Amino acid sequence: MSFSGWFLLLFVLLGWGVRPVSAQTFDPRSAIPPDSLKAADEILPHRADSLRRRFDEERILNRLKAYSRRKTIMGKALSGLLNFTQRQEEQAGLDAVLLNRQFDQHNFKIVRSINIRTLDAFGYSLSDSTRIPRSFWEKSGNALHLKTARSRVRQVLLFRPGQALEPQQLAESERLLRQTPEILDARVLVNEHSSTRDSVDITVLTTDVFSITAGYELGSATAGLITLGDDNFLGLGHQLTNEYRYGRGLNTDNGENPQQWSYVGSYTAPFRNFVYGQARYRNEYNYRSGGVTLRRDFYSPSARYAGAISLDSYSQNIALVAPPPGQPYVYYPLRSLVQDVWVGRALRLRSYDLGYENPGRVIVAARALRTDFSAVPRPDPSTGLETPDYHDGTLVLGTVGYSVRRYYKDRYLFGFGRTEDVPAGTLLSLTLGYDVNRVVPRRYLAARVAAAGFSTRSGYLYAGVDLGIFQRLDQARGWEQGVLSTELTSFTRLYHVGNWQYRHFLSSRGTIGIDRRPGDLLQGITNDRGLRGFAPASPVLATSRFVLNYETTLFTPLSLLGFRLAGVAFADAAWVSDRPGGGSPFSGAPYTGFGLGLRFRNEFTALRTFQLLIGFYPRGLTAPNGIRMFESTRETVTFTDFGLGAPGTAPYQ
Repeated sequence: MSFSGWFLLLFVLLGWGVRPVSAQTFDPRSAIPPDSLKAADEILPHRADSLRRRFDEERILNRLKAYSRRKTIMGKALSGLLNFTQRQEEQAGLDAVLLNRQFDQHNFKIVRSINIRTLDAFGYSLSDSTRIPRSFWEKSGNALHLKTARSRVRQVLLFRPGQALEPQQLAESERLLRQTPEILDARVLVNEHSSTRDSVDITVLTTDVFSITAGYELGSATAGLITLGDDNFLGLGHQLTNEYRYGRGLNTDNGENPQQWSYVGSYTAPFRNFVYGQARYRNEYNYRSGGVTLRRDFYSPSARYAGAISLDSYSQNIALVAPPPGQPYVYYPLRSLVQDVWVGRALRLRSYDLGYENPGRVIVAARALRTDFSAVPRPDPSTGLETPDYHDGTLVLGTVGYSVRRYYKDRYLFGFGRTEDVPAGTLLSLTLGYDVNRVVPRRYLAARVAAAGFSTRSGYLYAGVDLGIFQRLDQARGWEQGVLSTELTSFTRLYHVGNWQYRHFLSSRGTIGIDRRPGDLLQGITNDRGLRGFAPASPVLATSRFVLNYETTLFTPLSLLGFRLAGVAFADAAWVSDRPGGGSPFSGAPYTGFGLGLRFRNEFTALRTFQLLIGFYPRGLTAPNGIRMFESTRETVTFTDFGLGAPGTAPYQ
């Protein structure tokens, strides 16, 4: 097990060298009149505990509580480690539908004022107004935390004072606030008490996450990894990441690494109108890169324009072939400059819903990607080596698509009770392109179909299919470098067993190569691309891959040092094929993995999730018994939004 994240955990929770501060006494509902509170409570109706049956699990929990009250050493240790207090938001239900029409009567009124209240990371809850920081650890964590600035919150809101309030702007602003990495939860409500027939006052409440992350991973006595980041630098929503590796932790192919350090870092800054700027730099042995980007996405169905411009420089030394045993590798320089620009426009469709916009959009986008090489490998002709095709070129792409985006609210997906937004909708797109170069000009054709639905009774289901392929325009005139990708994501509704809750998750990803070039290979079946925790004795090479993942997550009411606990059981399977060019991956027996473990999650920090797992792998594992213990930060499932981004080629990785 690595030490990544433990430094932050101990520093925040134990409060080393930090004096206690007085608790903030702001009640998040005190500034809102009763009418608005009634509307908020309709979203979070409370279920009475007396209606729930008591099972054996609750008896076990009660025994642990009783044991923690003993005055013995073990009893005091258990009391200090575990928090048995039942949280109010755990007892609250949640209407899954995003209530876009909660404040219908205020549509098209003038926004007179916006009152923004931001709360610290620890000890507060928007669904439990009685919670305030009480413990020394919560107060110490808030002392280290710089709250999100009101100016940053205003950047995310879709309405401004003096403007007419359009339908869905309140609900969309609330969702966008929750999507930012620096904010845990948000409420956007109308002050019914002060609103008039033609104007409204709006209250915005947010709770932060503890945005600073730090970690240390010891590789050996002379090598390690140090990480430091901040998702809310200076409280302005700026994101800073740094990763410094030192020593001989990662050797090169010939067993020696002359450069005893490496660095990867980036800085991202948000601006008004959902524009983001980023600068990045990477320096490793035989590889250096740097770049800048200015971008604006289709952040919401109401967004009409999107685009980005990027400039990246790459400098690396590559080896064309492996040397004879005992001989050093011979490296050749490869340097390139990549210029990338794209722009998109969303066209609204006619709506017949009494002033509400049609959620469907027709989106058109165009992209130009230019690559210029300043140095390419030029080996000695006497070696007989063939130099790969490195040539200047421009890839021009155009996309037209139809998108319908809706969002729903749910809980206990990734977190323990906080509000989470689930995307659903439909996406159809067609991409055409032309690869302009002096060697082999090619056409490109791609299509994508995706759909998702959500129900409180049956759960969530997403399915998507992508197909992309190039066509040569020289004398050969053939199809090449194609890829067929499939994706399925599903989870059941939330089941209750007393105070314990659980869900089932199922997902699959398929990547099938079509007439791939020699040397085109997929990046294995480990981690998030296949079997979690799988560490093969030798790399698993593939040209096609299909992965199936199943997981059951049991959310417990227990808390350990500020981290909520969940039980995890998983079963993974991966089919691969290494046939040249690609083809079906189901020709051989699958690699499989089965395991159990614990998931620890702290909603209030940027380092939210880590897992301790034990897995059994019948084939391919380095360990002779097929059993491996490991840690992971992999999420249960990942959501795919239904907004089109930059036109691109289908990924093969």
